[in-house]
Amino acid sequence: MDMSDKPVVGFIGVGLMGHGMAKNILQAGYPLIIKGHRNRTPVESLVGMGATEAASPREMAEKCDIIHLCLSNSPQVEQVIRGEDGILAGAHDGLVVIDTTTADPTSTMALAVDLAAKGAAMVDAPLGRTPKEAEEGTLDAMVGADASVFERVQPVIDTWAGSITHMGPVGTGHKMKLLMNFISMSYGALFSEATVLAAKVGISPAQLREVIAPSRMGCGFFDTFMSYVVDRNRDAHKFAIANAAKDLRYVNAMASDAGVVNIMAAAARHYYTHVEAIGAADDYVPMLSDHVGRLNGLDMEEVTKKDA
Repeated sequence: MDMSDKPVVGFIGVGLMGHGMAKNILQAGYPLIIKGHRNRTPVESLVGMGATEAASPREMAEKCDIIHLCLSNSPQVEQVIRGEDGILAGAHDGLVVIDTTTADPTSTMALAVDLAAKGAAMVDAPLGRTPKEAEEGTLDAMVGADASVFERVQPVIDTWAGSITHMGPVGTGHKMKLLMNFISMSYGALFSEATVLAAKVGISPAQLREVIAPSRMGCGFFDTFMSYVVDRNRDAHKFAIANAAKDLRYVNAMASDAGVVNIMAAAARHYYTHVEAIGAADDYVPMLSDHVGRLNGLDMEEVTKKDA
């Protein structure tokens, strides 16, 4: 298939995850238009591979068939779509917006209505896995879309995803992603509390890992989390507490809307809110263990040194 047969794809948010995704779209032969960013490094990298730059989301909407968003939160997504020079201002019949942000499903569904009024469609396709898999093109995608729209965008999502699950209509992808992050961020809170409690009662983080990792309670998240706690590997899990706190706020809002008792989600959120409140929101999730340690009078770095 030559390039002229392929839809023109746009990408807004070429950061940690977005750069790899955009690169894989380009390498699959799709014409790619990206939106500049204050961090020029990923932008220059993609332009060097053949991407072109758009000055605004509006311009991108006028030129593209499909636009990806990979942003931090729903207010950012709303601004890019509804802003003065936003996607809606340039939207045309048949345009598809694929939002890979971990967003608030209520916002997603409202934006879908706005886009539909212009003949455009919204798809939510939040991501599982890490920047490493983004570069390799093997992310997990949970997709919310009408069946006919899903069929149109699946080949493009295929360029950056190793596994694609069509969850149902618009909004269901974001709901699934919130459930996934509810589980993982609660693990973060649970493992933090468990390692600190262990240290307080004379069991080292290394001993805890030795027993739990090979057991039925071990998992990939436990491994990366403990790689920071025990080995002090700062880059073991590069996911900011700011994002974790935001996801848990969205989970709590979803539970509230659904009339669901959510004691676990509410409890997990408090640890992350604490870290945000003291100004350490840029710390990564495994560093939550240090903050829970301090709440209990322990320096977890000293604890691990002493037990090394």
